[in-house]
Order: sequence, then structure tokens, then C-alpha cells
Amino acid sequence: MRRLFPKLIAAAVTAAAMLMLSAPAGAQSNPRYIQLAGASGTTKAALYTPDSGMPPHVAVIVIHRTANYLSHIATRELPKRGIMVLGMNPRSDNNESQVSFETNALDIKAGVQFLRSQPGITKVLLLGHSGGGPASTFYAAVAENGVGYCQGANKLVQCPNTLAGLPKIDGLITADGHPGVGINELRSLNPAVQDEANPAHGYERRLDPFNPANGYNPKGPSSYSAQFKTEYFAGQARRMNALIDLAQARQAAIAAGTSLYTDDEPFIVVKGDDARLLQLDPSIHHSTLQPQKLLKNDGSIVTQIVQSVRPAQPELKAGNATLSAGTLFLTTKSFLSANAVRARDAMDDIDFCSTNNSSNCALQNVTVPLMIFAMGGHYFIRDNEQIFQNARSPDKDFIVIEGATHGLGECTACETVPGQYANATKNLFDQMTKWINARF
Repeated sequence: MRRLFPKLIAAAVTAAAMLMLSAPAGAQSNPRYIQLAGASGTTKAALYTPDSGMPPHVAVIVIHRTANYLSHIATRELPKRGIMVLGMNPRSDNNESQVSFETNALDIKAGVQFLRSQPGITKVLLLGHSGGGPASTFYAAVAENGVGYCQGANKLVQCPNTLAGLPKIDGLITADGHPGVGINELRSLNPAVQDEANPAHGYERRLDPFNPANGYNPKGPSSYSAQFKTEYFAGQARRMNALIDLAQARQAAIAAGTSLYTDDEPFIVVKGDDARLLQLDPSIHHSTLQPQKLLKNDGSIVTQIVQSVRPAQPELKAGNATLSAGTLFLTTKSFLSANAVRARDAMDDIDFCSTNNSSNCALQNVTVPLMIFAMGGHYFIRDNEQIFQNARSPDKDFIVIEGATHGLGECTACETVPGQYANATKNLFDQMTKWINARF
């Protein structure tokens, strides 16, 4: 459920802001608003420096594709541990329809340049949380490889040459960074829709994820047959590919002067969200495939097959049927830039490099030290394991935080006893700081 991310992030940001009022002495109590030279006029940033202790020599940028990260939870937790943080909002903050994903890298560029100019700062890292994962990994890939990385016949969108010469970073961290917005969107499409112009026409009940005959359970975890899942994931890929073809045809009409518009067109996707099968049936992408590190609530680290403790979300049925939650309001440009990816199967046969919004593609082209965290109370555990396994960095690590939510806090809905995962946030940022200090 893609729209769940901003809600979770907003909750984490609000909690962080409130906790700052009683933050310990080492935390940043007086963040400074920054006007970034050379960035878009709509790019915002806030600088957090530890109030006490040794002057920091490491600085971290935290940014998302659209979300407000000016008071992200990392802006409280990392300064408390002696690290400078620049919380940033990109030019498309809070406006999915205006996203130009590729050019968001220019906002990160301005942030990197600003931090490089700060007294005492010798290392600059990116922290990609949620949709910040693809944004940060894309920047790192272009900075290391040049614009050739994000241009080519296989790309749905060509990045502009203004991305040439991006300053490199020293390290990269992702915290439940998702595989890509287009990949999330692919898996969120309801494939029962057969006609984009008239979605009610020919609605295919045999592919309806909310049809009890297909395995839907309105009161708890659903259970779908192997055959249904195979047909469902293939159906999602077919619909995504058809949407891409439609968006490209509309852009061609604009270029030919036969459209009603001269720059872009509205692009509305009905039942385009809240149909992610793995949120209904938690057995899908339920765990890592190989033994991986699990940071337990007591602070110990064990290596095992790590299973998500997330609950099922049968309430998605209501959201998928609504205009507010189940419908995407985009443009042809924003759809192709950040919400589309070519695929033959929504889970196991995705052309990750057809989109620039893809952590899996980007990290195959990045060699700086890499730390990947997955949250044990969410559904990105297997995605993050796959990204880790495919990552090129010779210095890389992967850890799952037991019982943590996508918002980087305690998953109380996952607990069998109160406080079972109460240390999720502390453990995450303690481990993140330990990793940073060991390398930089």
C-alpha cells in the first residue's frame, strides 16, 4: 500500500518533533533552516548539529522523493549520537503528480555541496529511508558512473545531461528503503481491471484479490492458491505494461501536436493502489531466503532465516474501491519517471533497470560502503535481502531490526506481549552509528 508510507513517515516525523522538546543534551535542539545555493527554489533543508561533544566530522543527508523529511526521526537520533544531519525536502515535496524523479538528484547535489563546505566535515553519507532508498541509490549510481547510467534505449525516461558531474558521496545507508516506486506500484495494481477507459467494464472477478472465492479473508490473513498467485502477478505485469504503452502514446501525441495539451497530460489509474497481495497474504515475501543478521530487541545479533512479524491488512479492500486511496492522480511524465517499470511477473520477473527509480539496479553500479537495514514489522525484508545480494559494494552489510515498523519505530500491532519490540528505534540508530564510526 504505497500511500501507507507517507502516513507512517508523517507519524514518525511528528513523534520526532515532539520528542525533541525533551531531547537529551547531545541532541540538536536548534536546527537551522538552510537555503541551498544552486538548488530549485522549492528545495528546503534543515541542518541538525550535535549540541555538545566533539565536533562532528561525518554528515548525513536524509531525503525522500516527495515526503517532508525536515524533521525526520534521523534528524533527532543521529545528532544525539554525534553525527550532523541535513534533513531535506525535494522540489516535488508532497506532490506525487509533479515528481521528476531524475532531477531530484540535483537537490541532493546541492545538499552534498553544502555539507562538504561545513567546517570539520570530512565525510558525507546518504541515508535512504522508504522512497528515499531509490532516490539516494540513484544519486550514488549517477555520481559514480556518470549520466550514461541513467540514459539508454532500455530506460523509460532519459535523465538530463545536467546530472553530469554529481559530487560523489563516501557511504550509503538504506533503512527499509523500498525497491522502487514503480515496483511498489506494479505490485499494488488491481489486475482485475481490463479496460483503463472504463474500469467497470469487463472487471475480471477471477483476478479480484478481494473475492473470497479466490482466497480473500475479510477478518484476517488471506490464503491464495499457487495458481491464483501466478495468474495475479502476471496480470499485474500485463496491466503495468499496458499503462506504460498508453502513457508513451500520449506523450507521442503531445510531441506530434495532436494532443489537447502541449506539455503533459493527466494520467489517472483507477484501482491503482491497495491491491498488494503480500499485505493480504503474509506468507508472500514472508522471510529472507538465506540466513541473515537479525538485531533482536535485547541488542544481540543472531544469524537465521528472518521472518516478518507484520499482520495482514484485509482492510485494503475498502481502500482499493475508493477515489482517495485506490486511485492514482498522476501525469504521463510523473507516471513514467517514478511510478512505472517493465515486467513479466510482479514478483519474480521485473526489468529493474527499465526505470531509474530502482535500488536493485542502482546498487549494482555503486561501490561505496553500503549498509542495508530492513524492518522486521514490514514487508520489505525479502526485497532488501535481494538488493543486498545484488549490490556491488565490496564493503556491504545487511541487518533486519526485530519488530520495527516502516516508520522506524516499535510495531505494537506485531507484539504478542507489550514492549516486545520497544527498543526498535534505539537499536536501529545505535547500530547505524556503530557502522558509521567503524568506517568513517
